[in-house]
Amino acid sequence: MVVRGSMDTGDAVVDVQLEPFLHQVGGHLSVMKYDEHTICKPLISQEQKFYESLPLAMKQFTPQYKGTITVRLQKDSLGHLSLVANPPQENGGSFKVSTESAVAIWQSIQQTTGGSSGARPLAQWQHAQLAHSLTESPATALLRSEFHLNTQVSSLVEDAEGCQAERRSFNPWGLHCHQAHLTRLCAEYPENKRHRFLLLENVVSQYKHPCILDLKMGTRQHGDDASEEKKARHMRKCAQSTSACLGVRICGMQVYQTDKKQFLCKDKYYGRKLSVEGFRQALYQFLHDGTRLRTELLEPIQQQLRALLSVIKSQSSYRFYSSSLLIIYDGQELPERTSGGPHAQEALQAAHGSSQGELAKVDIRMIDFAHTTYKGSWNEHTTHDGPDPGYIFGLENLIQILQDIQEGE
Repeated sequence: MVVRGSMDTGDAVVDVQLEPFLHQVGGHLSVMKYDEHTICKPLISQEQKFYESLPLAMKQFTPQYKGTITVRLQKDSLGHLSLVANPPQENGGSFKVSTESAVAIWQSIQQTTGGSSGARPLAQWQHAQLAHSLTESPATALLRSEFHLNTQVSSLVEDAEGCQAERRSFNPWGLHCHQAHLTRLCAEYPENKRHRFLLLENVVSQYKHPCILDLKMGTRQHGDDASEEKKARHMRKCAQSTSACLGVRICGMQVYQTDKKQFLCKDKYYGRKLSVEGFRQALYQFLHDGTRLRTELLEPIQQQLRALLSVIKSQSSYRFYSSSLLIIYDGQELPERTSGGPHAQEALQAAHGSSQGELAKVDIRMIDFAHTTYKGSWNEHTTHDGPDPGYIFGLENLIQILQDIQEGE
């Protein structure tokens, strides 16, 4: 966490300069790192209400909700940009922030990546502008690398599934979102306008090399409030991807390759193009560390998915439109083979066995609830009966494919 002192009504107040979250593999809105165990994202009221009324049975499968903070865009005398957050204790009272900015940012990302002439070109932002606001940290090291933020976003996105992403040990998708976010805030809102952000648990903070698979769940992605144009667009995406036939599609992925000591990254555009067989192969690739298939992960992942399936089946009226499911495990390396005395191999096997047990820890988390609806939520006119059939369909197919991989091995 990077902090800066400021003065407010005579009292010293510590502001938090937010860093890009390096492990964002999917989504549209920029996710920022607040501290080691906390991330934040632009607040959308529907998502906040979901977290505040979360069913107890679902809490183990969602990030911990930590409240809200206010964030503003800050520019120094040299024109360097940063996002600065007021700590939670400074956010008491009845202060209200319109959430329209979060929706506008999401729309601008789509417009900008589509080459809209009305959006400010992201090439205007040099990587030094963002790096200036960060102290020495993994984010700084990333920003000081040969990867520059003045690369056109279209190229960056295309490279996310190619060799450029494989050459560097980070996922470029989060920077793509962050860059579009800063562009939108700077172009559309006064510098000191305050925006409300959600504070959520950083679910990968405990992992050395977090391997993350972001899966868009369900056969339908548009919310009940979607316009006809948006509804048609999302239905088309589902029909042309594995969402229609499997109830799940890949929205992003990073998997640590122990042989190259780098992350292999894939983005949502890669996931949209996959056939059913391609989806199976991608799932296999997510569990492969470049040297071997991590077979010890298959059973724990299936167990957690079955537990989640049971929970989803018990939640009547909930529809998790456009939400994602994260599958997470640690890609850290096993002890290397060493030569030595007669007990060296025995020691290696013992260490390997111990590591296998530790590395078998996996995490399954549902995220992104901006379009989730349920009885008692914001939309009283559209209620659904029973559990979410599309989500259940996707989970069942996901479990079956993992079981096929396990049996094939």
